[in-house]
Amino acid sequence: MSAPLLIPESDLSCTFVRAAGPGGQNVNKVATAAQLRFDLAGTAMLDERAKARLRALAGHRLIGADEILIVARNHRTQEGNRREALARLQDLIVRALHVPKARRATRPTRASKERRIAGKLHRQRSKRLRGAVRPDD
Repeated sequence: MSAPLLIPESDLSCTFVRAAGPGGQNVNKVATAAQLRFDLAGTAMLDERAKARLRALAGHRLIGADEILIVARNHRTQEGNRREALARLQDLIVRALHVPKARRATRPTRASKERRIAGKLHRQRSKRLRGAVRPDD
């Protein structure tokens, strides 16, 4: 795996809220769930194509015009949840930075067309054999 992606702190804001999950009575008293917000419109670390791919990958995490909200509440500590949210954001950004290979349209070969037709004829014959049996005269 490569080195972790460095996201500018100016593009991030993290708040903590109360959340259900592990911690017993602790969850009723302490705000440990992390809400990490990433300013997609204002970031300079991504070009427009990568931003468009990130918008598509973010799905329901995309809120407002251009902000990604990641909620982490699996850990009992604020720092653990903050680290998890940051790791998830880094994973999303790394996936968005990968440029997909352009698909080139191809045509089926003559042999593959012939195999397809031969298979259809074979199925046709075997289904015809399942027909009603005629009595002998």
